[in-house]
Amino acid sequence: MDRASLIFCGGSLAACLLIAAVAFPFAARSKAELASSKSIIDAEELGVIDLGDFGDVAVSDMVTYYMENPPAPVAAGTAPEKVRFEGC
Repeated sequence: MDRASLIFCGGSLAACLLIAAVAFPFAARSKAELASSKSIIDAEELGVIDLGDFGDVAVSDMVTYYMENPPAPVAAGTAPEKVRFEGC
């Protein structure tokens, strides 16, 4: 490798490390947020979530529905059904 390539690679690496060091405080969670994310919360305490066309649904209702209607088991040797999310 010639000198220009080494300078470019070193400069690119230094720039990436500098950007990461500057951006990290904006991406990191505070100690209070981190502590609250590790605590267990009952579904009733989470309240209501807006599901767009379905309206507002309580988290406890979604958990109850999932427990009463679990996903169908996939038979051994078959590939799981591919879920397609299409755009507008």
